[in-house]
Amino acid sequence: MDNNEKIVKRLRELSELIKKHNFNYHTLDKPKISDREFDKLVQENDILEKKYPNLVLRNSPNKMYGGKIKENFQKIKHDSQMYSLANAFNNNDIKEFIKRSVKFLNLDNDDDLQYICEPKIDGLSLNLVYKNGNLVSAGTRGDGFTGEDVTENILNIKNIPSKLTKNFPDFIEIRGEVFLNKSDFEKLNAKLENKSKFANPRNAAAGSLRQLDISISHSRPLKFIPHGIGKCSKNFDKIENYYNQLKIWNITPNNLSKKCDSVDEIIKFYNQIDQKRSGIDYDIDGLVVKINSFKLQERLGYVGKNPRWAIAIKFSAEKANTIIKSVDFQVGRTGAITPVARLQPVNLGGVIISNASLHNFDEINKKNINVLDLVEIERAGDVIPYVTRLVKKNNKLNTKIKPPRNCPICKSNILKEKDEAILRCSNTYGCSSQKIGRIIHFVSKKSLNIDGFGEKQVKELFKLKYINKVEDIFNLENFRSEIIELDGWGELSFSNLINSINNSKKISFDKFIYSLGIRFIGEVNAEILANEFKQLDVLISASNKVSMLENIDGLGPKAIHSIIDFFSKDINKETIKNLKNHLSISFIENKSLDNFFSNKHLVFTGTLSELSRDEAKYLAKTKGAKILSSISKKTDFLIAGEKAGSKIDKASQLGIKILNEKEFLKKINL
Repeated sequence: MDNNEKIVKRLRELSELIKKHNFNYHTLDKPKISDREFDKLVQENDILEKKYPNLVLRNSPNKMYGGKIKENFQKIKHDSQMYSLANAFNNNDIKEFIKRSVKFLNLDNDDDLQYICEPKIDGLSLNLVYKNGNLVSAGTRGDGFTGEDVTENILNIKNIPSKLTKNFPDFIEIRGEVFLNKSDFEKLNAKLENKSKFANPRNAAAGSLRQLDISISHSRPLKFIPHGIGKCSKNFDKIENYYNQLKIWNITPNNLSKKCDSVDEIIKFYNQIDQKRSGIDYDIDGLVVKINSFKLQERLGYVGKNPRWAIAIKFSAEKANTIIKSVDFQVGRTGAITPVARLQPVNLGGVIISNASLHNFDEINKKNINVLDLVEIERAGDVIPYVTRLVKKNNKLNTKIKPPRNCPICKSNILKEKDEAILRCSNTYGCSSQKIGRIIHFVSKKSLNIDGFGEKQVKELFKLKYINKVEDIFNLENFRSEIIELDGWGELSFSNLINSINNSKKISFDKFIYSLGIRFIGEVNAEILANEFKQLDVLISASNKVSMLENIDGLGPKAIHSIIDFFSKDINKETIKNLKNHLSISFIENKSLDNFFSNKHLVFTGTLSELSRDEAKYLAKTKGAKILSSISKKTDFLIAGEKAGSKIDKASQLGIKILNEKEFLKKINL
C-alpha cells in the first residue's frame, strides 16, 4: 500500500468516526467519547486535508457540515422580536428597576417577586428555531426583527443539538449567546497573521460565525449558552423551569445563574460575579437580572426595544491614567459640538485607547481639565471611552481648553440653547459634518440597516461627492465605474453594497420615522408616532397641530417642538418626497381587532386598584387602543378610577362615555 492509499484509508476512517460521533452527540444525545477526543479527530482530518488537498473525500466531514462557500448571508425573519436590555450601572439603578416593576404591577412591595440572575456574556446573540424537535434555522439578532441566516455555520457547535428529545414543543425559538472562551481566543489569534488577528474574543466569535466559507466557522471552537425564549407553542411558568427543560435537551444554560429573592441578594450576587470575573474563561460585561415569572413578564411587556422585566447591571468600568495631548471638536448630526481629547495611547481592558470624549465645556470646567494634564479615563459600559477626572495638573505646560467661536467644520455661528450644556452649529442643513451624521444615522442598523455601509464608506463617498444627502444612496449605481476603481472596493464589493441597499428598501413606518434623524425622536417616540398616525401623510398633516401632538400619551414637549420644526422645513419635505420614490414603507393598518377598544381613543384618570395606570394603558395599547393625555371631542372613553377629578366633568359635558375600572377590565376581556 503506497502513501496515498494510506492517507485515503485514514481519511475514510476519520470521516466515518466523525460522522458516527456527531450522530451520537447531536441526534441521540449520547456521546461515546469526550469533546477533547472528538476535537482531535477533527483536527487530524483537517491537517490531512490541508496537506493532501488532492485526496479530500467526496464525503469529507467538512463538506457534510457545510464546507462550501456561501455567496452571501441570506436574511432571516424572527417569528418574535429579539429585544435588547436596558442598562443599570449601580445599586440604585437596580433598586429603581424593582421599584418600577412593583409600581407597574400595582403590588404593595417586592416580596412576591423572584429573579433569575446570570452573567451577561459578551458574545453574539443567536436565535435557534426548532419545529417538531428539529433544528430548522439559526439567525443572528440583526435589528431585532430580521437577522442573518447562519444555520450552516453553527452545525458544529456542541451545545446546539440538531434534534430535541423528550417533551419538546411543536415550535420554539431558543435564544442565547455565541462566544469564544478566552483560552480558545488566544490560541486562535496565535495562529493568525498580525493583520488578521482579532481585537477581543467577541470580535473573534462574530468573525468566526459570520464566515461565508462555512468550514472556517466549523474549525473554530465556538460555544453557545441559552438565556431566553421567543415564540413557543408550549407555556412555561418560570424561567427556572424552562432552564431545567433546556438541560434535558442538552442545551445547557449558564451554570453560574442563580435565583434571587430580594434586591440585597441580587447586589450580593453581583459583587460575587464581579470578583470572579477575571477567573471566568469567557468575557462578561455585567449581570442580567430577569423576573422569574413568565406571567409577570407578559404583564410588564416592553417599552421600545427593551423589556420592562429585565435589566443588565454593567460592571464598574475599567480605568486608566494618561495625558491629554490635544483637543479637537466633533460635530454630530444634530449639530452638537463634542470636545474630544487626543490621548497618549493607553491600554484599557485589552484595547489601545487614543481618544476619549470630554462631553461638553461645562464638564471640562467642572473637572478643571487642560491640555497636558494627567487624567483618568474609563470605558462606559466597556465601550465608549471618556475622561472621568483630573489626576494631576501640569502647571508648567498646560493649555486651557477653549470652546470654539465658530463651528470647527463650516465656520458658522454657534448656539447654546437654554438649559443645555451643549454647543451647537447653527448651520443645520449646510454643515458637512451634520450631513454626514444624518447619512450615517440613515444607513445604520436601527434605521435602514444596510450591510457594509458604515461610517468609513459614508465619509469616503461623501468626500468624493457621490452622495450629499440621504436619498443619494439610492443613486449610487450611476457611479459604479468610478467607485469600483477606488482602493478597497472593486466590482464584488460594490455589487454587494447595491444589493444591501436594495434589500433595505422595505421598511416599517416606525423605522422610517426614526431614520429621518428628528431630534428627540428615538425608537420609542418613533413607535408612538407610527402607532398614532398610521400613515406618513397623516403624520405630516398633523405635524403643525400642537394640540393634537400634545394629546399623545408619552410624547414630551421637546419632542413635540422638534417634530413641528422638522416638518416645517421645505428641505425635509423634499427629502421625504424623494425617499417615498425609493422606499416601500409598511404602514400600520387600522385593523379591526376582536376587542371592544380596538381603534378607540382612551383617557385615564384617577387611581386604579386592580392595575397600575401604566399597566392599564399598556394593556389597552396591546388591544389596539390609542391613549390620549387629555379630554377632547376625539376621546371615545374616559377610564375613571378613584379621585378622578375634573376630567369627569369635562367628559360629561362632551358626552363622552365614562367607564370605571371594573367596566374597563370587563370590556378588555381581562
